[in-house]
Amino acid sequence: MRLSTKGRYAVMAMADLGSRSGERPMALADIAERQEISLSYLEQLFGKLRKGGLVRSVRGPGGGYLLARPLDQIRVSDIILAVDEPIKATRCAMGSSAGCQHNSGRCLTHDLWEELGNQIYLYLSSVSLGDVCERRLLGSSGVFHDILMASAQ
Repeated sequence: MRLSTKGRYAVMAMADLGSRSGERPMALADIAERQEISLSYLEQLFGKLRKGGLVRSVRGPGGGYLLARPLDQIRVSDIILAVDEPIKATRCAMGSSAGCQHNSGRCLTHDLWEELGNQIYLYLSSVSLGDVCERRLLGSSGVFHDILMASAQ
């Protein structure tokens, strides 16, 4: 599964906003500069995040964006889904009973990739924006990487 820039940038921008969240709104231009994301692209993403109820905007001088909920009540999956990024690993159209093969059948590995998509969604649903901002995601990924590198030699 490949997460597009839309989902990655939305999470990056929300983490930036969350790590600096306070009482005053954050200008998108500041987030765009810090995260090296196009301001116009960020405006599009924040329009979707606002519609998704994850941020709220404040107009006028000193305006910008604030989180609409506390950090620990925003899931990474909420952010990705709010910007219309599907979390799936199959080639098949979501919600369709037809498969991705020319005869509308499902390939032999369909269930494998579908379950992978489900596991990714479950993981992203278990991680809050607070976990990201507070760097509470330390796990075994480094250990697993070391095991892979050792077995490749």
